[in-house]
Amino acid sequence: MDWPHDPDGEEGSEGRRKYGHAVIAKKVDEEEDFPLDVAAFVDEYGDDPVRIDFETVVSVRDIFDGVDADEFADFVEMHQALGEAMREQGYWFYEGADTFVGGA
Repeated sequence: MDWPHDPDGEEGSEGRRKYGHAVIAKKVDEEEDFPLDVAAFVDEYGDDPVRIDFETVVSVRDIFDGVDADEFADFVEMHQALGEAMREQGYWFYEGADTFVGGA
């Protein structure tokens, strides 16, 4: 896929220092963006790359395809939904990740 910017550049994962949630979190201002409209967020950032691991890059849209919510009340709610969606889609490779699926 042709990404709108380098997934490892300053607009992406900062030279591979940021992965998954951290890449998405950088796109949100915790003080000003909530409640967060999911459709508007995906419209704006959907094509942006998210590095999942050393060899996998997916779009923000791919991750949000697994999210059922229309809106997030706050940062914590967003992260919990994204974490669950990433685990269910196989985008979460951290040891012990299965422990958190279905729980908050």
